[in-house]
Amino acid sequence: MPDEDRRTEEAAPTVAPGLAAAYSLPMASTRPLIVAHRGASFDAPENTLAAFKLAFEQGADAIEGDFHLTADGQVVCSHDATTKRCGDRDLTIATTSLKPLCRVDVGRWKSPRFAGERLPTLAEVLAVVPRGRRIFIELKTGPEIVSFVQAVLRDGPVPASRVTLISFNALTVLACKLAMPKIEANWLTDFRRAKMNAGRMLPTAATILSTLKACRAEGVGFAARPEAMTETLLRRLDENGLSWSAWTVDDLELARTLARRGAKAITTNRPAMLVGHKF
Repeated sequence: MPDEDRRTEEAAPTVAPGLAAAYSLPMASTRPLIVAHRGASFDAPENTLAAFKLAFEQGADAIEGDFHLTADGQVVCSHDATTKRCGDRDLTIATTSLKPLCRVDVGRWKSPRFAGERLPTLAEVLAVVPRGRRIFIELKTGPEIVSFVQAVLRDGPVPASRVTLISFNALTVLACKLAMPKIEANWLTDFRRAKMNAGRMLPTAATILSTLKACRAEGVGFAARPEAMTETLLRRLDENGLSWSAWTVDDLELARTLARRGAKAITTNRPAMLVGHKF
């Protein structure tokens, strides 16, 4: 889930009517799921196999990764649409085929010991998810990526019950539900203050609920801003059978607050810090 992505809408997005392992730790049952944001990205280069493997070693219940579609129809793991920020060369993923993308070093920027880490494909990421663990797959594009993700998941080792699809794009969420109704899909949103009323946070509870209904999502992922997550909003989500999660939380007290308020999952760059604590 992006730190720099701040995309919300004042009104519900219009939905087009035509869009129809090696180690296994027990899942926690007394606290929210601890989801490793882009893997254990505080300690390892984000969205790499090194970060995902380390997250599970640190005890994370799940990993979260960001995915784009390449020019030749492959699904690769990267937060950004280009490799400039984390790579040793600048390539645009949507206009580049997989082979040259796989030659980009996306580990050295973090530390020389991670030199040689590459952009993993979705299939490669699925392969490192231990039995009993989960993956949150954030789709960074529009609905065009959905059929390719569906094909990878169909042939992959992670059961549908352990997969959650997430996106800021409501049309993408709807496409996921139409194509893969048995897989959980959640809409993502941040909050911002209304220009004409600084005390009012957007999107409103009504907008959030109508968006979730329109895209058939099972829940919503919020930026971790407790002041925006009012009791009214959380109660209305619960009344409608909708779950909520929060990102990106690297503070133990904030995690405890969110857990007390009913978060289903808490996404963090530092899973090792949150795992093992009572909430």
